[in-house]
Amino acid sequence: MIGFDRYPSFQFFLAIFLAMAITMILLPLWIRILRFRQIGQQIRADGPQRHLVKQGTPTMGGVVILIAVLISILLLYQPTNPDPTKITNPYLLPLICGVTMLTGLIGLIDDLSKVARERSLGLRPNVKMICLTLISVTFCLAAVNLIGIEPTITIPFLPTLDLGVLTTTLHFGETAFSIPWLYVFVIFLLMAGMSNAVNLTDGLDGLAGGGVMITMAVMAIIAYRMDQLNTALFAAAITGACIGFLWFNAHPANIFMGDTGSLALGVAFAATAVVTKTEAVSLVVGGIFVFEALSVIIQVGYFKLTRKRVFLMAPFHHHFEQLGWSETKVVIRFWIITALLACAGFALFFAQSL
Repeated sequence: MIGFDRYPSFQFFLAIFLAMAITMILLPLWIRILRFRQIGQQIRADGPQRHLVKQGTPTMGGVVILIAVLISILLLYQPTNPDPTKITNPYLLPLICGVTMLTGLIGLIDDLSKVARERSLGLRPNVKMICLTLISVTFCLAAVNLIGIEPTITIPFLPTLDLGVLTTTLHFGETAFSIPWLYVFVIFLLMAGMSNAVNLTDGLDGLAGGGVMITMAVMAIIAYRMDQLNTALFAAAITGACIGFLWFNAHPANIFMGDTGSLALGVAFAATAVVTKTEAVSLVVGGIFVFEALSVIIQVGYFKLTRKRVFLMAPFHHHFEQLGWSETKVVIRFWIITALLACAGFALFFAQSL
């Protein structure tokens, strides 16, 4: 944005404000449209019985979140760095923004499929996994070859893992194209895993939105400290959009983000971690998402082996509901845990960067 490019810290907060304001302006209209079209959430029959009252609540709020982020980025994006001594890669922001929007499109198709079939299951899991595989692999190869991301994993206070030892290099004239197989596989696990983890976390009013708000705020600070202004603007815009979304998603929710939002936001978080080289730290920052996904894996695996359950219900947040906790109590306490983990992750990053 002309006039503000010399004040990156101002742009950082402006991105939060713009995305928040756009979300809060557009969501009431989107909710009315969804209600008029009778497009609502399909609730799992095997979920908590208290959730059955949410049947028909407007969904696909992720559409507005992504629109708000996109508009904010278009207004604030600068292809060059205001500091002439530093170089901004012109492919970086379009890549992470593009992969987020593409994943959101997959989520939108999934949400529309649920509405059309009037059931809680949309696209088949194998179809979604194929899509996430293609997206994550393409992103990883583009990050390595266009942005120059090193195929390494940095673990705080431990030696850096070189995942480029098994690399195939293809030559197209004078252009070399590298395929670091091990790194591609790890990034696939990170992106597909985080996308599904945020999706699993999106089971209570405000839980996923608040979690993404906190984690992306920390990722924005990390990117800002690394002088990746455009990446910081992207993460800040998502933070602001989630704040605006929470106004309408707080219990009792007027709208849900749907897979359009949860799948896209999970990929956005992972993509930000890749370009800031905080893949390992992101597992701590987004620890609540990791544990939510692990709780499902543990529950399913243990039940298949013993026909018994570890948790009263999975994902983990439903376990506390079954214990009698109110939905608001579970959400707020999970927000607190998310904030603690996010702060711990940032502390690890900060200590290592000194």
